[in-house]
Amino acid sequence: MNNLLDRMVRAARCDAALYEEVEADAHATGQAMTVVMLSSLAAGVGTLATGGVLGLLGTTVFALIAWYVWALLTYWIGTRLLPEPQTKADVGELLRTTGFSSAPGVLRIAGLLPGLTKLTFLVAGIWMLLTMVVAVRQALDYTGTARALGVCAIGWGIQAGLLVLLFSIFSLAG
Repeated sequence: MNNLLDRMVRAARCDAALYEEVEADAHATGQAMTVVMLSSLAAGVGTLATGGVLGLLGTTVFALIAWYVWALLTYWIGTRLLPEPQTKADVGELLRTTGFSSAPGVLRIAGLLPGLTKLTFLVAGIWMLLTMVVAVRQALDYTGTARALGVCAIGWGIQAGLLVLLFSIFSLAG
C-alpha cells in the first residue's frame, strides 16, 4: 500500500519518471486500476450530498467509463493519428500511465463539503488533465508536451461527445 500511495503522490506531482516507471512495469496494471477505482469512487462520494445514492453510483460508473474511453481514444490517436517517429506503445502502457494520471481525482471526495462540489470537481479535473498530458507524453515517447496536449484534447472532445450521445440515447429510451 505504501508503494501505491507513493506512486499516486508522484503521479499527482506530474513526476515524469513515475510515468516512465509504470509504463515499463506490467505488474503496475493492478495498481493503476486501483487508482482509477479510487478516483471514480471519490467522484461518486463527492456528489453524494447533491445526488444521493443514485448520484454516487451513477457518477462512479460514469467516471470509470469516461476514463476508459478517453484512455483508449488517446492510445489510438497518439499511436495512429499523431505519432512521432519514435512513438511505440501498447494499450497496457497507456492504461497504466493514464490510470495513475487519475490520482488527483481522489480529491473529488471533498465535494461532500457543502458548497465545494463544483470547485472541487473543477480543480481536480484541471489537475487530472495536466497529469494526463504528462502520462501521454511519457507513454508515447513524445519529445514535447504540445503534441501530448493535442492528443489529450482531441481524445477528451471525442470521448465527451460519445458519452453525451450515449446518455442521450439512454435517457430517450427510458
